[in-house]
Amino acid sequence: MTETRKIKSKCALQQRQQQILAVFQYSTFSAIQALGCGCVGQAVLSRGMHGGPMTVSVGFAMAVTIAVYVSGGVSGGHINPAVSLAMCVTGRLKWTKLPIYILAQLLGAFVGAAAVFGIYYNAFMEYSDGKLEVTGPNATAQIFATYPAPYLSLINGFADQVMSTAVLLLAIFAIFDTKNNSVPKGLEPIAVGLLIIVLTCSLGMNSGCAMNPARDLGPRLFTAVAGWGMEVFTAGNNWWWVPIVAPLLGGVLGAMIYVIFIEIHHSDPQSGEENEAHAKYELTNMA
Repeated sequence: MTETRKIKSKCALQQRQQQILAVFQYSTFSAIQALGCGCVGQAVLSRGMHGGPMTVSVGFAMAVTIAVYVSGGVSGGHINPAVSLAMCVTGRLKWTKLPIYILAQLLGAFVGAAAVFGIYYNAFMEYSDGKLEVTGPNATAQIFATYPAPYLSLINGFADQVMSTAVLLLAIFAIFDTKNNSVPKGLEPIAVGLLIIVLTCSLGMNSGCAMNPARDLGPRLFTAVAGWGMEVFTAGNNWWWVPIVAPLLGGVLGAMIYVIFIEIHHSDPQSGEENEAHAKYELTNMA
């Protein structure tokens, strides 16, 4: 009996390690920074010659799609704390996994930002004569984290992030709801990618449509220690906390709206279908 417990414990530990590795690796290099913020870096550092708002929207969306395809089978593709929290609140993810996932997401985003900085280091130096600026005509901090437009108030920006993340989660729940008009199996990440394109194209002007606390905080921490300084936290009237708190609230709001107004009105599933639905929700994950 003791030997059996040891084997089970070892298998559980290995599974937990695999989940952390998948979230960290692909949150880092596929979805959050190396591809997503690389699109922003290419557009900014080329002064619009090699990219713009549309390439950033499509690039970030496809980065998320790739990350979910690669890591979804192991970790559920969790690359967004707002999504992970909403899954916990609605009973689709164990609360014990939440802090592990969030830590991995933050670490992944931080290292991914470092990768982008390393890849475009010479371009950064040429762009602003070696100065790393947060504001002004030669600012480059916005490559890594979101900052508000000059006209945007904190209240307006907070509402912006709550709404965009609420829509994100509401739609994700619909995409993975097997009792609704669900997307064919295997195409869910593509549907999520298209959703992100719509959101960034329609709600990105105010502050960049972060919708992901890890995608914003991890790179912001990197810029703080890499040469941009603590201004990354004071710029935009101390904007830094908005893309952290607002998406978390918005994600839970969107998830609860879907559950209350749509999901609970489905006819009761058979036990087998219920188990299948729960397993599938473990792969809801995304953004």
